[in-house]
Amino acid sequence: MKKLTLLALFITPSLLFAQPKGLDKKAESILPKVIEWRRHLHQYPELSNREYKTADYIAAHLTSLGYEVQKGIAKTGVVAILKGGKPGPTIALRADMDGLPVEERNNLPYKSVEKSDYLGNSVPVMHACGHDTHVAIMMGVAEVLMSVKKDVPGTVKFIFQPAEEGPPANEEGGASLMVKEGVLENPKVDAVFGLHINSALQTGVLGYKKGAAMASSDWIEIEIEGKQAHGAYPWQSIDPIVVGAQIINSIQTVVSRMSELTTAPVVVTIGKINAGVRNNIIPEKLTMGGTIRTLDPAMHKDVHEKLRRIITKTAEASGATATVTIKNMAPVTFNDPKLTEKILPALEKASGKDKLVETVWVTGAEDFSYFHQDIPGFYFNLGGRPLTVKPEDAPSHHTPNFIVDDSNLDVGVKAFVNIVFEYAKK
Repeated sequence: MKKLTLLALFITPSLLFAQPKGLDKKAESILPKVIEWRRHLHQYPELSNREYKTADYIAAHLTSLGYEVQKGIAKTGVVAILKGGKPGPTIALRADMDGLPVEERNNLPYKSVEKSDYLGNSVPVMHACGHDTHVAIMMGVAEVLMSVKKDVPGTVKFIFQPAEEGPPANEEGGASLMVKEGVLENPKVDAVFGLHINSALQTGVLGYKKGAAMASSDWIEIEIEGKQAHGAYPWQSIDPIVVGAQIINSIQTVVSRMSELTTAPVVVTIGKINAGVRNNIIPEKLTMGGTIRTLDPAMHKDVHEKLRRIITKTAEASGATATVTIKNMAPVTFNDPKLTEKILPALEKASGKDKLVETVWVTGAEDFSYFHQDIPGFYFNLGGRPLTVKPEDAPSHHTPNFIVDDSNLDVGVKAFVNIVFEYAKK
């Protein structure tokens, strides 16, 4: 009798968490709905912390499935919880919702023509990073799992997150605010999973990277104060524009001459400059902003110190002063190596062995990283590049021509569904 009981201890977990037959077929059959949801969301994008209609659209679908839905988390976030019919862990599945202030150039029947307010200006809005696909995939996952609720092990928390691209000035938002408001508690989450569409990766392919996968993101703001003068008498000025130009050139040496790039990549980019009001007036001040990307904690600290020194000393050398402000927007996205190994069978089942690839780290950033500061996390990619497009010709994310092939979004649905059952086994 004792031998039978002991044998049962080894047999029961595999039976208890067995994935219902035909689940992948369910995910495939729901693809037309996923595409319909995605194209609706693409046509009506909203900016960070302003995803009101998007949240309503998601909530309406989840409510129709029988979920208890929470809205207004981290301003416009949506959360739903599925309590499965079998015991098991609590995991979180996350999808981000916001669009970008970009004007779409594609001639799609569901092309965005939306506009919104951004920094006091009316701007076009576009899902230029594919968050519409993330939401649609997760809506599909919610429907598939609800259909087999009695077989689901443990609890699944669906997190639809606003403001991944960063909240508006003087506002909080994004993953950090969701964590601050307790989205990983009640019930406490054991592990968190997320996906990003990739316009350069072939459609239907799943990509992953163990360890550091995406860079930390810092925003740097620089204010240079000089001396105003008539443009005809530059010797009477301390020209902040010239000083700014010198600073832009000098800070590139932090990457090219001061960082050991064999350890990890570093990127420093200035993306905006503002100075002056008239052609013949040398202004008193100049402001500029940019981003810093690193993938190694020691290099992260070192790069900040070197940038502050170069910027302030370059300004001083010309008689100007420079104030430097650096704000962390997202830590490194880190895929727990042990968790990655445990989850790979779920991805392979979703895409097929020939379409599961290990990728290299990237200098793009993701605030998904805030979710896995205290618990294991895993973040992976789904390819969206049409078969007829070469990787080098695929439009980049955050650009007006960004486009993805949505014919294989069911692979993303299958991946998440498989993860729910695969993680419970472990």
